[in-house]
Amino acid sequence: MDATQVTVREVRSVGTDTVALELETPDGFDAKPGQFVLLRATVDGEEVSRHYTLSSPDVEDTFEITVGVDPDGDLSPWLADLDAGDEVSVEGPFGTVFYEDEDVVLLAGGPGVGPAVGMGERALADGHDVAIVYQDDSPAHEERLAELSAGGATVVVTDGNLDEAVAEVAGGGQVYVFGFREFADDSLAAVEAAGGDPDDAKVENFG
Repeated sequence: MDATQVTVREVRSVGTDTVALELETPDGFDAKPGQFVLLRATVDGEEVSRHYTLSSPDVEDTFEITVGVDPDGDLSPWLADLDAGDEVSVEGPFGTVFYEDEDVVLLAGGPGVGPAVGMGERALADGHDVAIVYQDDSPAHEERLAELSAGGATVVVTDGNLDEAVAEVAGGGQVYVFGFREFADDSLAAVEAAGGDPDDAKVENFG
């Protein structure tokens, strides 16, 4: 989808310095959990753009992105200040790492919890096994994680070493990794330590 003005349905806090933007789905927009979009805006007279991975299980009526808000950031504070009815420019979806109707093991670091909860909800609704390992010292989306756990998913939240947590869920499905480079590297090392093949993991590296 080329650049399209999309209406904001809601902006809500989902954790410390973290908001979720619910956006109305435009005609022709078809995305799968794990894919991402490009948002553009003019902030203080300058055009700014950033990629955000979907954090909703589907895009039928609306879709969601989760934004970590950096007070000194170029775009995230502007997004956090949007109101229902405002518009933002969206392009996409992009990305080759996406849900493919299967059991999933979702390893999430920091903002990677967004795509992890969205994909986890979709897989659980489809009747698949779901495991989430989430590393963060200030977790976001705790309500949705609790709902996933209550629905039968294995959810492990840690602020420390990944090896033990990953070993607990190893072999439970297709491994997906969502997070920044250091987290991705640590996750793949933990997968290997647990007897898995890190080359089989699908990785969305946030840079």
